[in-house]
Amino acid sequence: MKEREALAYVKQAGSRGIVPGLESVRELCRRLGNPQAGLKIVHVAGTNGKGSVSAYIASVLKCGGYRVGRYISPAIFDYREIIQTDEHPITKKAFCQGMELIREACEAMEADGLGHPTAFEMETALGFWYFQEKKCDIVVLETGMGGLLDATNLAEGTLAAVITSVSRDHMKFLGDTLGEIAAQKAGIIKAGCHVVTGFQEQEVLDVVAEKAALLGCPLIQVGPEELSHVRYGLEKQRFDYGDRKGVEISLAGKHQVENAAVALEALDVLAERGFPVAEEKIRQGMLQARWPGRFTLVGRRPYFIVDGAHNEDAARRLEQSLKFYFQGRRMIFIMGVLRDKEYGQMIQITHALADQIITVTPPENARALSAYDLAREVSALHPGVTAADSLEEAVEMSRLLAGKEGVIVAFGSLSFLGRLMEIVRKKETART
Repeated sequence: MKEREALAYVKQAGSRGIVPGLESVRELCRRLGNPQAGLKIVHVAGTNGKGSVSAYIASVLKCGGYRVGRYISPAIFDYREIIQTDEHPITKKAFCQGMELIREACEAMEADGLGHPTAFEMETALGFWYFQEKKCDIVVLETGMGGLLDATNLAEGTLAAVITSVSRDHMKFLGDTLGEIAAQKAGIIKAGCHVVTGFQEQEVLDVVAEKAALLGCPLIQVGPEELSHVRYGLEKQRFDYGDRKGVEISLAGKHQVENAAVALEALDVLAERGFPVAEEKIRQGMLQARWPGRFTLVGRRPYFIVDGAHNEDAARRLEQSLKFYFQGRRMIFIMGVLRDKEYGQMIQITHALADQIITVTPPENARALSAYDLAREVSALHPGVTAADSLEEAVEMSRLLAGKEGVIVAFGSLSFLGRLMEIVRKKETART
């Protein structure tokens, strides 16, 4: 199987949509020899922050000398980056080899009268297979949407279940209330693991604590009172957390300090579970952690920020960070969203900060809301809105509107941010 053929096969499976449940992925993995068995897992669920927390944990473990597998979604620049070992995407050879095995198993399932697995189930099985092939010491596994019925929950060897900020998203699948959504996220908690949770609404914390107690799992909650001496910045941030003084991170955004604290608690749990990392390497790994597309600075004069805010809670975090870093500056927004997201709430929360809003259509995504439909929604609250015909046009227009002293903020669906970042960086390179 060639790479193009493998990608086309996954894309075709993607048309089957989302099917929560573990039956199909369990059967697929059984036919692959149960590659998930024996893996040591850090399982990360949550509505916002799970990618950043995973990035910190994986970076520190790598600095500590462990071979680290990491499973993320969605990809930003290259499809193969959803499956990584030691921060390197799965190789083309392994991707094609693994997808060939998966196609054979899927076709056999269909021949036996079973349904064809979804794209996410195939990707998850491929990740398990690759991590086993690479003999990873430990795997940082990010859920796709929920937890309890997420394909990643087939994982067995969970050392730590990490639950980042939980808010309302994917309500069609996860439930109408915070408690119902939290129950899905808490589904990754398994007997014998430790549980680490970030700052949560009390309704969420009650659900997580109840599930942890039911299974006899120790629960560690990150407390805001443990954070102090925070020095925020766009390119480096510094804080104290408990007995750790002067921890530095490179990820920007006020919420990243909280995410870093969650990661530190998880790393302390992992040290107890057989994966210690020297303090010097912990600090090195925290500083080196990267997570593109999350309040990422990709240009200067004007400042150009890219952020994957795609739901109500993430939009509030983005609003807080923009007010903190850029209060009083002229801001130009570039927005692109998917039809099934809370774009109405996102517009309400953020529109007042923008002088002008440019809408775009996330390319090559069947769930994309068109730039013109989004502009129509924005115009009900903000008069200065324009629909761009392409990402290139949006970037050019935003630069002209911002001038050298303004700020451009591109946010919404992660599906278009990778391409947009490439456009901006090419222009930045051409200017130097």
